[in-house]
Amino acid sequence: MTNMELLGAYEKAAGEGLHEFGALNTLLFVVILGMCIVCAYLIKEYRFYYLPESGAAMLVGMIVGVCARLFYPSRKEMEFLRFNKILFYFLLLPPIIFEAGYSVHRKRFFDNFKYEYTRGSTILLYAVLGTVVSTFVIGYMTYYAGKLGWIDIDSSSPLEALLFGALISSVDPVATLSILGNPKLNLDPLLYSLVFGESVLNDAVAIVLFNTFLKFEESQSEFTSGAAASLMIEFTLISLGSVACGIFTGLACAFMCKNSNIKGYPAYEITLLFLYAYGSYALAEVMKLSGIMSLFFCGIIMAHYNSYNLSKPSQVTAEHIFKSFALVSEFFVFLYMGMGVCAGQFGRWDITFVFLAIIFCLVSRLFNTFPLSWIANQGYAGSSFALGSVIKLTYSMLH
Repeated sequence: MTNMELLGAYEKAAGEGLHEFGALNTLLFVVILGMCIVCAYLIKEYRFYYLPESGAAMLVGMIVGVCARLFYPSRKEMEFLRFNKILFYFLLLPPIIFEAGYSVHRKRFFDNFKYEYTRGSTILLYAVLGTVVSTFVIGYMTYYAGKLGWIDIDSSSPLEALLFGALISSVDPVATLSILGNPKLNLDPLLYSLVFGESVLNDAVAIVLFNTFLKFEESQSEFTSGAAASLMIEFTLISLGSVACGIFTGLACAFMCKNSNIKGYPAYEITLLFLYAYGSYALAEVMKLSGIMSLFFCGIIMAHYNSYNLSKPSQVTAEHIFKSFALVSEFFVFLYMGMGVCAGQFGRWDITFVFLAIIFCLVSRLFNTFPLSWIANQGYAGSSFALGSVIKLTYSMLH
């Protein structure tokens, strides 16, 4: 056998081995996702509120990660557990964000955007101003902790600390919403609406802030008061542009569905919704805007204006398909997070930083909710947030 034949046989065997390894991993993920769905079903069926669905998925992921660490000890064999950020941003994240906008309780959500006594809207107050306050409080506390030598962080400029502040200011109140949204508990619908609205817009605001800080750090510009003003202007423009992009795309989809006979083809209707949704996300990213914010408002506009243009089968099918895709994406994300905890490759742990970060998050939340709740109370006639509601709001959105 010649060298070329040997090389060809080796490549063929390697290709077959890689194919089998990929098929095995695919089967493994299908089984694990099935386990997550079973766990979620049992949690809902037996009303076990102490463990959210996301927490169950992370526990399953951690168990899988431990098994992978035991049976695949080498770094090369663990490559399949490495999280792909392109996969996350363009495949897993869009269904989650779009479904959040498409299924939002629009009347309750937008009621909190109304102005009273020229005060800002409640949701925007917590989501935008609250996230900015949280970012700067955590960022500057981290910066001064670095200056004092408590943690190892760049203390020549606050930008690195502010990047951490923006990153950690994004919250995930999945467990809280699953409890507050239970109709049998008969809890305050206003509180649920505020927590939901803040959580959705908070993610977009935090990402825009993070990307804006990152631009400043990469350009190695000095962070002065003028730079801070420029940053806030850029943040405002990106936010408004992202919202406009989402609204435009959603209205374009509604216009097309209303002025065509596509209602007679339900499969095409659903496909069109998918294309416009992903188009909104991709267009915003290409324009250097926030794809998350654009997609969320695109979902709201589609649900509000376009759902009535769809045929009856498509209205029901679209809602369930979007929810199913979002559910699988969420499980996949939390599953990977759990596996990463036990099977990921980590550098040096800084226990002091971890401990201080928890304290900084608690302090920033206090600086966030209590002053902003007082401001919000000034805009209400005859009703206000009680101290108990403010405390619930504080603990419902911890980082």
